[in-house]
Amino acid sequence: MNTFAMKSWDESVVSGAEDQPRYAHAHAVMTYSGLIEGESSVDYLLYYSGPGYDGAGNRAPGFERIEGAVDGRKGSFVIRHEVGFDSNGINGTFTVVDGSGTGELTGLRGTGTIAGATGESAMAYTFEYSI
Repeated sequence: MNTFAMKSWDESVVSGAEDQPRYAHAHAVMTYSGLIEGESSVDYLLYYSGPGYDGAGNRAPGFERIEGAVDGRKGSFVIRHEVGFDSNGINGTFTVVDGSGTGELTGLRGTGTIAGATGESAMAYTFEYSI
């Protein structure tokens, strides 16, 4: 099974009040297991349309650099996210940024999905790729 888990999450409001529309920046560290093995650093821009931390299904863009291995091939690569989030959890898609692969992952291309419910310790991902 392909899973990822949040190791840390640091979020701060950039503009807007708690009870108003606002946007925030989040920096996180994730760990991956399965097809992708390794650790990553990710940054998201989040939009909240009202009170609380529910994105109401809005899509949050982000970039994530993963260091480790894909199917045993070692290196690093960057993915671009479009993630929807609400009080129930997250779902999203990602694409490998062209030219971002290093080491044995040079030339990596691919797309995937992420999904999980709020409160889960690990969430699922899919990844279709070619080198």
